[in-house]
Amino acid sequence: MDYIWHYESPLGRITLGSDGTSIIGLWFDGQMHFADVLSREHEEKLIPVFKDTCRWLDIFFSGSEPGFTPPLVMRATPFRKAVWEIMLTIPYGKTMTYGEIAKRIAERKGITRMAAQAVGRAVGHNSISLIIPCHRVVGKDSSLTGYAGGIDRKVNLLRMEGALAK
Repeated sequence: MDYIWHYESPLGRITLGSDGTSIIGLWFDGQMHFADVLSREHEEKLIPVFKDTCRWLDIFFSGSEPGFTPPLVMRATPFRKAVWEIMLTIPYGKTMTYGEIAKRIAERKGITRMAAQAVGRAVGHNSISLIIPCHRVVGKDSSLTGYAGGIDRKVNLLRMEGALAK
């Protein structure tokens, strides 16, 4: 059984998803790929992992690095998981390009190169936004490219973290 809970953020309502012990999803309501990993039958219930995640979100939206990560389960293909695991290493207030992620994936696979476009698709399907910080992934020359939650939110998130000039 999956569970959901809602969080009111300064950038809009967020829906949290859980398998009962770990976070499986965190989406801005209405974003692309909304609730794509959530089972059809789910229950709205405030469970302990949601309390921890709401605390994480409170700290994050106050403009600080939370200092902990709620338990996560990535319901994704091995390739997407590999990309998301790299995104988890991007420090608060910093960015990484799609090309840098592609290079790391290629190195791990022992191949000469990986298409940044494939990485872009995996980043775009991140089902645990904010905690797995896809908003910190930028195009070459730090250009701001798509964000499933909307480019305006991406700009606001990067400004909040100090990764973009205000």
